[in-house]
Amino acid sequence: MSKARENETGVSEFLLLGITSDPGQQQILFWAFLCMYLVTVAGNTLILLAISSDPRLHTPMYFFLANLSFVDICFTTNLIPRLLASHVSGTQTISYTHCLTQMYFLISFANVDTFLLAAMALDRFVAICYPLQYCTVMTPQLCVGLAATVWVCSGLISLVHTLLMSRLNFCSSLPEISHFYCDAYLIMKSACSDTRVNQHVFLGAVVLFVAPCILIVVSYVRITVAVLQIPSANGRYKAFSTCSSHLSVVTLFYGTVLGIYIRPPDSFSTQDTVATIMYTVVTPMLNPFIYSLRNKDMKETMTRLLNRGLKSS
Repeated sequence: MSKARENETGVSEFLLLGITSDPGQQQILFWAFLCMYLVTVAGNTLILLAISSDPRLHTPMYFFLANLSFVDICFTTNLIPRLLASHVSGTQTISYTHCLTQMYFLISFANVDTFLLAAMALDRFVAICYPLQYCTVMTPQLCVGLAATVWVCSGLISLVHTLLMSRLNFCSSLPEISHFYCDAYLIMKSACSDTRVNQHVFLGAVVLFVAPCILIVVSYVRITVAVLQIPSANGRYKAFSTCSSHLSVVTLFYGTVLGIYIRPPDSFSTQDTVATIMYTVVTPMLNPFIYSLRNKDMKETMTRLLNRGLKSS
């Protein structure tokens, strides 16, 4: 890191306090995080392979699911390997540059997650409420355009946060962050300089984060009304079953994130560190299971891939 960068911010490193200081618990958490990370990467990679190899899965819904699986791999890779390496090396410090880089990708991937979940809700809304127009509305060009917009806009939003954070000065030469990664809220709390601009931007980010959630809720209200108008019970069940996987993921993701981040930074407690594990580690790990176990086509394709892999070995 350059000397100018250190003088400008007042720090060269942050101290990540992690989840616990107990050595025995740290050892258990190391193996738990390692297993969850490996399952996350393997499960989401399998989904990507299944979607790319089966022509039946070349539809808008699975296109967005492939993007979701890819961002889940990126999301956990941004956090967990560094956590595991910290445990092995026995150091809790993280460089200033590495910390801001981790924060940038964390915010960016989290935004991609929210926008993709909204795009998937829109896909289900069109498929159920306007089935005859589905193919003309959800074209490949529209899906690619939506996905590209999601990735670009998420990166730009995260860049604004990171640039504003890089302007802050801190109260000590080694600021402490009560987390296992560089959380933007906690970095801002440890700053000595004026953070009003950062807080205003964060308020806008919360609005931007909640907006996809509102779109999802409105879509499912319309979907529910349309499904209840289907005369047969079997027809209603089939319609709802196409949404169940997505709805489960949305509930798991937004339930934990909104419960933590819709509050002001001063109310952030150490207990929230445990809750963040749900959306940073557990949710990406569970997504492949949710989509494979509750989706017949996906289950068949993934089973075929696994059997092919076992035979070839």
